[in-house]
Amino acid sequence: MARDIITLECTEAKAEGKPASRYVTTRNKKSLRTPGRLEKKKYNPFLRRHTLHREIK
Repeated sequence: MARDIITLECTEAKAEGKPASRYVTTRNKKSLRTPGRLEKKKYNPFLRRHTLHREIK
């Protein structure tokens, strides 16, 4: 299987004292486009806006 299951966690929620939202998604293991941690803008329902979510281990 060439895909990994990863978890994305909000980077802005901890600074504001709110719970961090998390999303589960997959990524291609062999992709040369994403050598580091994946970052995406996703909706955080606790902050009620789109925020940057980064891959956690």
